[in-house]
Amino acid sequence: MKRAGFTMIELIFVIVILGILAAVAIPKLNATRDDATVAKDAGEVAQAVSDIGSYYTAAGKFNDDSTKMTNVKFDDNDLSDGAYYEVEDGDDCIKFETTDDGNLTITNTTGKTGICAKVQNAIAANDMNKTHEFGGSSIFN
Repeated sequence: MKRAGFTMIELIFVIVILGILAAVAIPKLNATRDDATVAKDAGEVAQAVSDIGSYYTAAGKFNDDSTKMTNVKFDDNDLSDGAYYEVEDGDDCIKFETTDDGNLTITNTTGKTGICAKVQNAIAANDMNKTHEFGGSSIFN
């Protein structure tokens, strides 16, 4: 007798195997997406520090409008009063604050979880959450 197709048992086995593979793959994809978001946000924080430092070095002072110094988005454009970098999920995560003597201070907000906490850990690992001195008399000491 000639068979032209699959039996019902064979099809059920294939569906079960595909279900098991999907159950393993979907959480891995979500974790990969979170890792990519953390890398993007940490990269933007590093880019903001670099841009703001370059601006101060060229102009000799910070601008009141952060959009003139960097393309990185903050919740408020005036860094002298302190502005927050918002991570992908919209959480105020990292505080940027400038002073007239050429210092840029980056601090983590407290009590954060999820993507924000992972971004904070990433910038702490790269020693970026500190005061960056771009001018003033202390730079020559």
